[in-house]
Amino acid sequence: MQPFALLHRDGAGHVDVLTGDVVTVGTLAEIPLAPGGPGPQTLALVPYRQVTERGFACVDDAAPLECLRITDRSTRPLAEVIGELPATPVALRDGGFDLSDEAYGEIVEAVLRDEIGHGEGANFVIHRVFEATVDGDPLAAARSAFRELLVREQGAYWTFLVHTGTRTLVGATPERHVSVADGLTMMNPISGTFRHDGTRELADFLADRKEIDELYMVLDEELKMMAAVAEHGGQVVGPYLKRMAHLTHTEYLLAGRGSLDVRDVLRATMFAPTVTGSPVENACRVIARHERRGRGYYAGVLALLGHDDEGRQTLDAPILIRTAEISPAGRLRVPVGATLVRHSTAAGEVAETHTKAAGVLAALGASSLPRPAARPADDDPGIQAALAARNDGLARFWLDQRRPGALTVPELAGRTAVIVDNEDTFTAMLAHQLRALGLVVRVVPWTADAVPEADLVVLGPGPGDPASAEPKMVRLRALVARLLAARQPVLAVCLGHQVLAAALGLRLHRRDSPYQGVARDIPLFGAVRRVGFYSSFTALSPADRLGTGHGEVEIARDDADGTVHALRGAHFAGVQFHPESVLSADGITVLRELLPPLLTEAVSPAALG
Repeated sequence: MQPFALLHRDGAGHVDVLTGDVVTVGTLAEIPLAPGGPGPQTLALVPYRQVTERGFACVDDAAPLECLRITDRSTRPLAEVIGELPATPVALRDGGFDLSDEAYGEIVEAVLRDEIGHGEGANFVIHRVFEATVDGDPLAAARSAFRELLVREQGAYWTFLVHTGTRTLVGATPERHVSVADGLTMMNPISGTFRHDGTRELADFLADRKEIDELYMVLDEELKMMAAVAEHGGQVVGPYLKRMAHLTHTEYLLAGRGSLDVRDVLRATMFAPTVTGSPVENACRVIARHERRGRGYYAGVLALLGHDDEGRQTLDAPILIRTAEISPAGRLRVPVGATLVRHSTAAGEVAETHTKAAGVLAALGASSLPRPAARPADDDPGIQAALAARNDGLARFWLDQRRPGALTVPELAGRTAVIVDNEDTFTAMLAHQLRALGLVVRVVPWTADAVPEADLVVLGPGPGDPASAEPKMVRLRALVARLLAARQPVLAVCLGHQVLAAALGLRLHRRDSPYQGVARDIPLFGAVRRVGFYSSFTALSPADRLGTGHGEVEIARDDADGTVHALRGAHFAGVQFHPESVLSADGITVLRELLPPLLTEAVSPAALG
């Protein structure tokens, strides 16, 4: 049969029918997208393994990047398509997870203990796969499943059936990963899972600290991505409820203007933190370390590329979740994952994967999971108030529009800054904040041969133990020593701050429990500021002032346990928190206060090897 795709978008009264030929390419840059008339040109099935294009770790399962080159496209009325699809229930046999509950629970415990507990990241998504065999013709079963989704699923961003000849994917994904239209780039972080099973009230779900923290962390992570692909970063809109048939989620929308080739947008945003973790680069390492097998198309994207009426490139790319893959031999795979955060338990995340798998199978018409009587309403004033309250205490920098130059600080205008990225793209958000203050900013990786000349060097955040002997830490300690010796103005953030604090003689300590995605009001050099933390390590100080070989250092700390929130000297400052985070309501204020004094007597910039 000729390759084809059937696509239905939320709220549409029709189904897009695409046919064409399938080609396999090696990289995103090779996805066919030639200048041409308006409309979609290519539908790409992007597997998780493409994350290697960013240099990220991956267990390579050789899943191909398949592209449907569209030769014919049409629309059909939704009711007409439903009427033509078979209504035969999907029959499965020999079903079960590839990992037992016990084995999956052990992985959860290991990630919580060894990764989140040791500062490797704020959250990680670990998956397992429900596998079964489809009775009868696999493509007929996929058509039946697609009909069931169209009739019974609600709120999906895309409902789809894609047949390439080598595989069939059918699903209803709730989440847009990234889209580009009219020059506007949009992303859609979704998190939190409320089950429509009558066991919990929606108001309780919206007040659940674990669910709130999960959404904030994926919001921060996708803001990092938007900062890389949109000229002024992303503006946050929401939150909203994402209501589906069996589950409700919470979501934000992010929007920003950009001009990148849409294939470069795809590359820069591989892949969503909702299916990987935070920070994404290290999350990929953690996933490879603990899953120890490939992911196929789970966590990848379907990407529809084309042009609009003005010849501008377009992109619509939902995440491949809530999806079943059926082989020509009838083998069905339904991957599901759970987001592990500091509040997680093994039992809770095991149950989460069961719920998600059962929901997908029920939506496909392949299980007897009872259909909920109704989705929870979201127009209740109390629910709307609870959603609005999610933004209380968040950084208005990312939520509000403002005119260019509105935040410029005269003492910083035109000065230069270079940010050293220590494998956490929070640096892209930090760069936008510094530019908003008037600085000219460049970001370089920690592996760069030399730090370019600049008035200010910013030592960025990153995962890992600051006292370890891994190459990144060795190199960062040497850089800090050179910067201090040269009296180069320095701002150090999170990991950078920890290394700076150790160089000044303070003791480093691993916290008893992870401090990931935590917002706090802290005392900061005579003021109280609300800031967000993502760390498992901290410096300790018994006093508010410290004499060092680099002059006297003023310390902002917690009186109860001596943990250091920030420090500053004549030509340096360090903060344990993330001023760039959406959790840091006062982040931009902190930067406005800390940076001008560092540059009032700045020495002439010189490159530091």
